[in-house]
Amino acid sequence: MSFSDSGSSSSGGDYKNFRQITRERLLHEMLRPDKNGSSKSAWKVLVMDKFTVKVMSSVCKMSEITQEGISLVEVITKHRQPMTAMEAIYFIQPTEANVTAFLSDMNGKSPLYKKAFVFFSSPISRSLVTLIKKDLRAMKRIGALKEMNLEYISMDAQGFITNNENALEELFSDEESHQRADACLNLVAKRIATVLASLKEYPFVRYRAAKGLDATTMTTYRELIPTKLAASVWNCLARCKQIEDFPQNETCELLILDRSIDQIAPLIHEWTYDAMCHDLLNMEGNKYTHEVPSKSGDNPEKKEVLLDEEDPIWVELRDAHIADASERLHEKMTNFVSKNKAAQLKHSSKDFGDLSSKDLQKMVHALPQYSEQIDKLSLHVEIARTINRTIMEKGLRELGQLEQDLVFGDAGRKDVVKFLSINHVINQESKLRLMMIVAAMYPKKFEGEKGQKMMELAKLSGDDVVAVNNMRLLGPVPTESKKSTTGSFPLKFDVLSKKRAARRDRAGETQTWQLSRFYPIIEELVEKLSKGHLPKQDYPCMNEPRPTFYSGSQSPSASPGLPNSRRTPTWARRHLSDDGYFSDSVLGRASSGFKRKGQRIFVFIVGGATRSELRVCHKLTEKLDREVILGSSSFLDPQTFLTKMKQLNEEEEISLDDIDI
Repeated sequence: MSFSDSGSSSSGGDYKNFRQITRERLLHEMLRPDKNGSSKSAWKVLVMDKFTVKVMSSVCKMSEITQEGISLVEVITKHRQPMTAMEAIYFIQPTEANVTAFLSDMNGKSPLYKKAFVFFSSPISRSLVTLIKKDLRAMKRIGALKEMNLEYISMDAQGFITNNENALEELFSDEESHQRADACLNLVAKRIATVLASLKEYPFVRYRAAKGLDATTMTTYRELIPTKLAASVWNCLARCKQIEDFPQNETCELLILDRSIDQIAPLIHEWTYDAMCHDLLNMEGNKYTHEVPSKSGDNPEKKEVLLDEEDPIWVELRDAHIADASERLHEKMTNFVSKNKAAQLKHSSKDFGDLSSKDLQKMVHALPQYSEQIDKLSLHVEIARTINRTIMEKGLRELGQLEQDLVFGDAGRKDVVKFLSINHVINQESKLRLMMIVAAMYPKKFEGEKGQKMMELAKLSGDDVVAVNNMRLLGPVPTESKKSTTGSFPLKFDVLSKKRAARRDRAGETQTWQLSRFYPIIEELVEKLSKGHLPKQDYPCMNEPRPTFYSGSQSPSASPGLPNSRRTPTWARRHLSDDGYFSDSVLGRASSGFKRKGQRIFVFIVGGATRSELRVCHKLTEKLDREVILGSSSFLDPQTFLTKMKQLNEEEEISLDDIDI
């Protein structure tokens, strides 16, 4: 079995970001004839399974695939017509079902295709290799057989998922047998390893340890999830070392966490443009559906658009506070209208018949560019207006203030009771999210009569009550006394204090925008990891780093002698271009040879990641001069998290002897 060539690691050479490497490997290494050995002139068929279709479509357009000589894309599980004059490229998972289907295509007297070039998304088992070798007729028609190590779905330039949508339920559910949970972790580990193999990165593997872990301690399976996943990833990395040019020494850092690390992040209202879109709009993934005027002038038509990195406005505004994003969009539209000839003429008081031939000529020349740019700007202006209107209608400003006050210890249960008693605007979903935050902050007190009365006051349904009670399955939220001034975090709760804080304000922070106070826990963890300050007893390493590693990888400003870097809630404004559209954006920097001084940092959260956590990775990449890549089993919007929490049950306890690491 041959192994494929991968992109450059962060240890040296020409740097390419995570998404660029993934895209180029698919298009150039797998599809390009001079790389895969197929005929250069002939058109080919691309055969994929349902999962690899998602892998491909996450980074490549159909037009780009066509440019590499692909005339037809097929799904391996569906019935296909024979095309005996054409060669086929298979990009499939190495499952028994896929291998059997492939052999069925290529054996016998009448194969479906002239020749097959097979690329597996992850390492194939020896038993399946043997199965292929036994089929002599099929073997004669195989032009290539390679492991691509591309079994992950890119969410953006710094985010990926392993597509284990049910990981939260499988890992935290109440089952006597842990077979499903173990199978889930093994699959997730295998797919994490393909990310590292594809980028040729060999990491220091850190993970969140179970509290009080020793030979006599009884602990739950849930507490051991990061430990078990780290062990499984470590085992998968052993095979990666067989890949040609794969580094034999550590080149990056991988921090493995689970959803219990931050129970607040999936629930709290995050006030950035990206998070608000996925929270308040009926989006399907990155797809947004809106109404546009029909060409016939009848009823409006529905149009689907993608909010992704192909849209420069989205990339510029996604991490901005919604108020900031709204202001920038207003500036862009004003600037665009003032400098675009077609827009000026359209918004002028002249009737079409009053336009001079010179005006008409200017308008005609400007129309194509005007149409594309005004459509993009108008789309985002419409989205921002919809979000702001929803915020007002649902009373989210007052709710958001209470949420953040709760998390930072400036409000307590009495404030929640008062809010619920006088506020009749917020809907049931918002009440449920608020109750779940309170349950996470005050788990012991919420189990009793006081918690029951609070849920009755919120008028929660039976399913909602289940979701609130299931918050305990994610473990206690680390809290500290609001009055505490000690520097370490988290701190033990002061029993004399009535209010708890799940976050602390970080000294020197200034706030330009309201409700920008909240930050996910991983922001603090990644900064500490980058400086080498992450506590070893809480976050042990499978392969202990050398003392010189951090001194060589951190940025000059990230000196261990300096206090923790400050979180800035306001994002730097970009320079507005003359057309009000193509601005200096993250996408522009990423595509123009973005360079980084230190090693990559991978953060993987099994059980689901949030938009706020992805935002933190964007921010810290610039701040630390290290590409911070967020991985997860899936991405969670608040509504999805609520649904999952209604399906969880209590888990049994196991001893340390039951795990195999």
